[in-house]
Amino acid sequence: MRIYVCWDNKAKHPIIGEHPCGVAYEAVVEAGYEPEVVKAYGWAKLPQALNFTSGRKEVRELTGRDEVPVLVLDDGGFVAGTAEIVAWAKANPAAAAAG
Repeated sequence: MRIYVCWDNKAKHPIIGEHPCGVAYEAVVEAGYEPEVVKAYGWAKLPQALNFTSGRKEVRELTGRDEVPVLVLDDGGFVAGTAEIVAWAKANPAAAAAG
């Protein structure tokens, strides 16, 4: 399992407040997973030519879009978006998956 985030996986920052990538990451961790974190530097609002990092390229190939966070599951499926990842983590705790 891996999670693509923009530049950080902390949920709260003193300047920007709540950070969507960090909120998604923390939900997955709280659900009992230890995802590999892939930093997909860039910004989805920039043109694709300026979102040229390997992380953004992988996200684009997977989802067709440049937005993160994206959670890639062990079966190759993915969940895109903060709210969607949080909902998935709540519905799929690691203990239930292991049992």
